[in-house]
Amino acid sequence: MMQNRNRVLILFVPLLLAFMQAGCTTSPTGRSQLLIISEESAIAQSAQAYAQTMNEYAQKGQLSKDQALIGRVNEITGRLIYEALIMRPDTRNWKWSMKVIDDPKTVNAWSMAGGRMALYTGLVEKIKPTDDELAQVLAHEIAHALAKHTAEKMSVAMASSLGVLAVAVATDNQNIATGASAAALVAITLPNSRTAESEADQIGLELAAKAGYNPHAAVTLWQKMNKESGGSSFDFLSTHPSSGKRIERLDSLIPGVMPFYDEQKPHPVYPL
Repeated sequence: MMQNRNRVLILFVPLLLAFMQAGCTTSPTGRSQLLIISEESAIAQSAQAYAQTMNEYAQKGQLSKDQALIGRVNEITGRLIYEALIMRPDTRNWKWSMKVIDDPKTVNAWSMAGGRMALYTGLVEKIKPTDDELAQVLAHEIAHALAKHTAEKMSVAMASSLGVLAVAVATDNQNIATGASAAALVAITLPNSRTAESEADQIGLELAAKAGYNPHAAVTLWQKMNKESGGSSFDFLSTHPSSGKRIERLDSLIPGVMPFYDEQKPHPVYPL
């Protein structure tokens, strides 16, 4: 039994290491990323998940019919996407989309690989963001897509699953082996890491500034979030952890992006 176990590990561990090394790349900010799952694969899987999710909302009658709100959100999102295409020209092939979910109790927004996004009416109704502040939310979500964060989360989950499986083989522990796939599933559904959140803050702030939205709104947005939450757990705060340090960092990044905001130029809108 020990010989068989060692033989499996001799074959398995080098394969795991080679797999991880082959998937190393860099994000738009120059950060090293582990991408075992290709962005193309993450986009394909996200497309299926997005279609299913939106179909479920449609069946429940929860896709917003508020044309004023939809128009406002699409206008802001379209300006941001136009700048995103300049930042990453290869994303012109993405099927960018934005849906407004009619759920006044949910304060949240999210994005998937390939530029598929959603915003819940609760964020607008409870936070009452200005256009500049709403742009910060949406730019942050677009930044997650631009930085391949979905593929990164899936890759980290896969690497973790392989690591757990290696331990299971080494110890002949069937319970651990059975839980490997479950661990991967949980990892995929977890919030973005703090590193990814910080990166999305940085990219999103620049993106919004280039689209003509005031960078200072990033600070007032999070101040509103913190004040309105009153210690409760907003969906947005559970997936986008906030803190005084985060606000301080955003404030420190503002001088670097103000020249983009101050630049006098037209702001075309990508059609959604």
